[in-house]
Amino acid sequence: MKTFTKYFSFVLIALMATSAIAQSSRDLDNYRSPDQRGINQFEAPKDSLSNFDGIKVRIGGASTIQFQGLDHENSGNEATPVLEEIGKNFNLATANLDLDVALYDGVRMHLRTYLSSQHHPEAWVKGGYIQIDKLDFISEGFAEDLMNKLRFKIGHMEVNYGDAHFRRTDNAMALYNPFVGNYLMDSFTTEVGAEVYYFNEGWLGMLGMTNGKLNQSVENPDSTSPSFVAKFGYDDYVSEDLRLRLTGSVYHTAQTASAYLYSGDRSGSRYYTIFTDVDGNGDGFRAGRINPGLRNELTSIMINPFLKYGGLEFFGIYERAKGKASSEASERTWNHYAGELIYRFGEEEDLYLGGRYSLAEGELQSGDDVDINRFQLGAGWFMTKNILMKLEYVNQKYNDYPVTDIHNDGKFNGFMVEAAISF
Repeated sequence: MKTFTKYFSFVLIALMATSAIAQSSRDLDNYRSPDQRGINQFEAPKDSLSNFDGIKVRIGGASTIQFQGLDHENSGNEATPVLEEIGKNFNLATANLDLDVALYDGVRMHLRTYLSSQHHPEAWVKGGYIQIDKLDFISEGFAEDLMNKLRFKIGHMEVNYGDAHFRRTDNAMALYNPFVGNYLMDSFTTEVGAEVYYFNEGWLGMLGMTNGKLNQSVENPDSTSPSFVAKFGYDDYVSEDLRLRLTGSVYHTAQTASAYLYSGDRSGSRYYTIFTDVDGNGDGFRAGRINPGLRNELTSIMINPFLKYGGLEFFGIYERAKGKASSEASERTWNHYAGELIYRFGEEEDLYLGGRYSLAEGELQSGDDVDINRFQLGAGWFMTKNILMKLEYVNQKYNDYPVTDIHNDGKFNGFMVEAAISF
């Protein structure tokens, strides 16, 4: 407890010093704020009002660091890999650089670069897109009535499958996530494509198509077919204090050299060195996540309810994924369930407490049926709208894995402290 108090105090003092130089928010049209105001936003808001008065470049970014106090263990059987011994200390700090540019009235560009991540020591571009909410660049007022409800997004970008990716941590961008770790089956990928949106009095719809590739190349042209993504739902206040959002999404690819929907985040998880053996093999930078290995002929659906009444909010996941590895003859199915309950309080809802339970179950390539469950307790404090301190307790268990698997009778638990800045 003394060690935890010492490190917590150190991080707190460092953050308060940093707040003096943090940049203030610069608002753009149809833009999700990267600070506390962006909490519980999903798609960027659709607004026909304009503040455009010429090209505007918004330079933003994010930085996080964690103190990790986790323990992991497995069965210790003779055939089970021996786990690396881990202790309590700081993880590598992560950082993002964001460029958001108002190019024209109703036309915006976004570009995110990972400056530091668990998986890559060097800076590299995550992706970017152009968002079109007006067609005034063709002629003023062109298709205005139609574009009041339509949006186009084009680029090498984060695919809008499901709502969970709006609440996850994206490398250093951690303010939207009320917990430290992401979801068990972390559905996230970046592909080249286009999405068309329709917004009307709370109703929303989206149709998109991508080239189905995470790593872009012109090689092996016959090994990959386009991927299709769609979303339909409703999001509005049904009373003064009660907000309801319910969406359903689907992602489908008929043929691909390697679908990355459940392994597309190359920045790395928040649980460092968990289930890595003494030879450096194991989960690696995706520690704690479940990749079902469905990398061909993949069809996934996700249903997400979200309710907010006053300071109390609930977010849920039901997900079903069906596909196979390229070497397999038959398809396998995985199910993913998650529910989180958050209570935000304080004058500006700058404090919160919450819990999340997750379960993933399915068939391994070996034919074994397994399941994984995770329980998380979290608390957070927005010191300012740009600075968040988080505390999490996590307990994750792996069930029915074969004796030769590193996860055989495996579990990890402990606490995480995270300091996050975004502006």
